[in-house]
Amino acid sequence: MPWAARACLLLLLLAVWVHDWRRRRVPNRLVLAGLLAGAAALLPGVHQPLGVGPWQALAGMLVGFFCLLPFYPLGWMGAGDVKFAGVLGLWFGVQPLLPIWCLASLLAALHALAWVALRRHPLPPLLQRALEGQRGPADTPGADQAPRRCIPYAAYLAMAAMAVMVTR
Repeated sequence: MPWAARACLLLLLLAVWVHDWRRRRVPNRLVLAGLLAGAAALLPGVHQPLGVGPWQALAGMLVGFFCLLPFYPLGWMGAGDVKFAGVLGLWFGVQPLLPIWCLASLLAALHALAWVALRRHPLPPLLQRALEGQRGPADTPGADQAPRRCIPYAAYLAMAAMAVMVTR
């Protein structure tokens, strides 16, 4: 059943992409589901869809998490982005992480350029919501004082991971 684990990974990537794009958050339940499914795909007798072994997966998870961790205290990245990078490392291993990060960073840079360029001109509401994200009902009234993350980096990580997944 090699297709089942691949479908599970694809569903995870799509869920993270949609959630981060709309809310600029990656819920812990998606991170935990990705970790559990990624670990289950490494069990003996189960087909890991990308051919990653247990040690490669562990190394990928650690590299993915710890390489992006310094960006969290700087406020450049959310905690969900960092945790999701660890999940990607678990599924993909270390080697594909650099292409995933490069492609995701390129997409995020294009998003930022579009956002800056379009902020100078009145935007149609639909385009403004797409670039800035929506505040969800779970947002607190004081959330306006927190720095607003307008770039959905985990969504771009998910898109880049889908592109890499297609090539493997």
